[in-house]
Amino acid sequence: MSTRIAFLKGHGTENDFVIVPDPENVIDLPPATVAALCDRRAGIGGDGLLHVVRSAAHPEARGMAAEAEWFMDYRNGDGSIAEMCGNGVRVFARYLQRAGQVTEGDITVATRGGVKRVHLAKDGDVTVGMGRALLPEGEVAVRVDERSWPARNVNLGNPHAVAFVDDLAHAGNLFTPPPFSPAGVYPDGVNVEFVVDRGPRHVALRVHERGAGETRSCGTGACAVAVAAARRDGADPAVTGVPVTYTVDVPGGRLVITERADGEIEMTGPAVIVAEGEIDAEWLESARG
Repeated sequence: MSTRIAFLKGHGTENDFVIVPDPENVIDLPPATVAALCDRRAGIGGDGLLHVVRSAAHPEARGMAAEAEWFMDYRNGDGSIAEMCGNGVRVFARYLQRAGQVTEGDITVATRGGVKRVHLAKDGDVTVGMGRALLPEGEVAVRVDERSWPARNVNLGNPHAVAFVDDLAHAGNLFTPPPFSPAGVYPDGVNVEFVVDRGPRHVALRVHERGAGETRSCGTGACAVAVAAARRDGADPAVTGVPVTYTVDVPGGRLVITERADGEIEMTGPAVIVAEGEIDAEWLESARG
């Protein structure tokens, strides 16, 4: 291993990530190291980490290598592993473009949530095919202090609880996970979105992401919110045959979510690389504990 490790910093609607290019999967990144890198005071700082690995070099992605050359080995800011990150996929694709691995147009990215199709547009926006939403049956509720709301259970490769509220301030500080019920509905934790209406097919959200706390944006969360809002509003493209599009404002910007008649969800938004540098190997070794 070299004495220094390359990294970049990027964000998608201010959902920010430490990016560690490691094509051959030789850099050891245990949870404690990831958490140290994502620490905003003692590390580089980020909501999560994008470990950039060739699919053929990673045991979890080899089966997808024929469809996607690159695997997004995504980690939450606390070091835990997550199935998917919509903003992360856009930033991951932007990194590949910056590194000269891909050009404008259509590419594929392997994730733990499956192979995602990505379009890098000339105007700078990135569109990600997020797959289809699953809507598990059963009642769910979330609570903040003395208030509670019914929530829609939506799965986009990772779990979400979407609650429509009168005021986003009712979500509280979102530093800690909002309690949910029934207790066993999300055995691995859940991302919780609190949503208000801004206009016709236009909503705004705040989100607690499991493993990260409140973040400035959540791509899969925005998709979950759009699907939940559409069903609440009586729109189901699979029934009508007509795509439905929602504008979703997040604290860090704006995303546009379209659910097609075939159930595929597309998310469009910005992706920015803001810096690059080197991680000191001695510090990295000490961060492993």
